[in-house]
Amino acid sequence: QVQLVESGGGLVQAGGSLRLSCAASGRTDSTSSMGWFRQAPGKERDFIGLLRWTGETTYYADSVKGRCTISRDNAKNTVYLQINSLEPEDTAVYYCAASSYHSTTNPRRYEYWGQGTQVTVSS
Repeated sequence: QVQLVESGGGLVQAGGSLRLSCAASGRTDSTSSMGWFRQAPGKERDFIGLLRWTGETTYYADSVKGRCTISRDNAKNTVYLQINSLEPEDTAVYYCAASSYHSTTNPRRYEYWGQGTQVTVSS
């Protein structure tokens, strides 16, 4: 089993930045990648980006490319999502998730999920 705990969400003004954290514990060696998703009220859960453990390479959705950066602190077993130039449309619950797949944007292929952290962007 893998446990994931997100933190770092909150209320921020448009144009601001946030860094979300995802602390992982348990059998993380059974996974191959970590993804970030978000879900706004009444909408589907959308893929933001992922970090592959091998090579620590990243991949981002076109909708956030250039505004988001995913990184990892191995010593803390924590993955970060930096979001810049936040817009009200970025308001959502943000989730991290771990997958045994090397690289997938499909949320159904992520076996482990955190509880989510709320990000609210005011105009």
